[in-house]
Amino acid sequence: MANRKRTFLGRLKVPAILLAVAVLLFFLLDDVIMPQYVQQGKTTKVPAVVGKKLDEAIQVLAESGLAGKKADVRSDKQYPEGTVVVQNPAADAEVKFGRGVYLTVSGGEPEVAVPGLRGRTLRDANFALERFGLVLGTVQYDFSDEYPQGTVIDQDLPESAMVTEGRVINVIVSHGKKGDQIPVPDVIKKTFADTERILIEAGLRIGNITYKVTPDLLPNTVIDQYPKAGEMVPSGQAIDLVVAQKGEKSTDLQN
Repeated sequence: MANRKRTFLGRLKVPAILLAVAVLLFFLLDDVIMPQYVQQGKTTKVPAVVGKKLDEAIQVLAESGLAGKKADVRSDKQYPEGTVVVQNPAADAEVKFGRGVYLTVSGGEPEVAVPGLRGRTLRDANFALERFGLVLGTVQYDFSDEYPQGTVIDQDLPESAMVTEGRVINVIVSHGKKGDQIPVPDVIKKTFADTERILIEAGLRIGNITYKVTPDLLPNTVIDQYPKAGEMVPSGQAIDLVVAQKGEKSTDLQN
């Protein structure tokens, strides 16, 4: 009796399995094979996906029956990291269904290595930064027993640090050793702003300023200096100036 029951149940399973296979084949035919057969030979326009995130671009292409594929990564200033910068075929191209569309993705803004500036003159340091697409920023001055006057002592970002192009690099430049004798530069007929820069770069500083009415010179032009140009003075020495101004009365100011 038990054997007959097992045989009967076995016969019931066979039609059920066949029915399940038939249903599976139906859905496979309806959802996969038939669409491919119907679309075979047909074309579609490639949608524009440049500027979209990679995942979004692949989804948009899939909705048009196309296969988005990541092809390359490149630095790009215009598009944020992870967005599509180039697609091939281009937008609106007429292609067959199922065609692959190759996508180049932005790796973000290009980065460069900061060059080493220590020991370079300020001019050479500026040229080195420009070669790497970087910008010389604030220049400060300090005394140094190690670095000669006019050379870079330090930089605010270390050598080989990776930064984006256009980054500003600030430096400190040597005044030379304290107590060293240096020649006084000639600042007569220079503007006050140029004089201040020249003296600072020479390791000197502005001392007393006397303003004098001088009709034939532009205001803020240096008329005279003490000590005179070419005299040897210690680093950090104050240089007194006589500066042209409009008006009738001279004024003495302490810097």
